[in-house]
Amino acid sequence: MRARIYKPAKTAMSSGTAKTQDWVLEHVNETGRDVDPLMGWTSSSDTQAQVKLTFESKEAALDYAAANGIDAVVKEPNPRKHNVRQGGYGDNFATNRRGAWTH
Repeated sequence: MRARIYKPAKTAMSSGTAKTQDWVLEHVNETGRDVDPLMGWTSSSDTQAQVKLTFESKEAALDYAAANGIDAVVKEPNPRKHNVRQGGYGDNFATNRRGAWTH
């Protein structure tokens, strides 16, 4: 059994960082996916590919994989730069604004 351990990135649809603090152990699909000829849905006979386990730390995920004989590969997260403006959101409504209002 092979698995990958990673820290999920934030979704592109939200600026929040919920569900990005935990580490995820996800099994890799050992068999290919089959396409149902009638409906066109994809399916697989490998049920381990449906399993996603979450852990509070990378070490806990590695310990779980070692204890259960899972060959795991760790993908380190890319650090995110913070986009903080000096005035922030309140600068849009400042009374001493130098530029013209566009809205």
